[in-house]
Amino acid sequence: MIEVEIEDAAWTSAEPDAEALARAAGQAVLRHENQAGGAIVLLTDDDAVRDLNARFRGQDKPTNVLSFPAAANQEHHLGDVALAYGVCAREAVEQGKTLGQHLQHLVAHGVLHLLGYDHMSDPEAQEMEGLERVVLAGLGVPDPYAPREGDHG
Repeated sequence: MIEVEIEDAAWTSAEPDAEALARAAGQAVLRHENQAGGAIVLLTDDDAVRDLNARFRGQDKPTNVLSFPAAANQEHHLGDVALAYGVCAREAVEQGKTLGQHLQHLVAHGVLHLLGYDHMSDPEAQEMEGLERVVLAGLGVPDPYAPREGDHG
């Protein structure tokens, strides 16, 4: 089960379905990975994520998404995911996608981290990105890693 807590009203002002979209993305990952249990998704602001990033990762700056895996527990709580509204909204515009699409991508990404996936090496990144693509396609979200028109690389 995915619980969504909205701490910054900007999320629902900009994306009225933010709670439902976040829940759907998290649950899609759990179904795809055949995982019991749940997680909490916190939709908050840049300042809150900056504080979490500074305290737990030693980086005094906001970031789009942070994942905090839980220790093994009887309730099967996998952990918490926090998203910063300002960073996510800016990235969505820069990447030419809707905030809802970006939200679903980042929730899926964060929940995969809770399940132990990472992207520190190229093979890990390829595996994680592949899982994200499959889960997001099932939600009707375009491939977040597809080259965009005008991209050079």
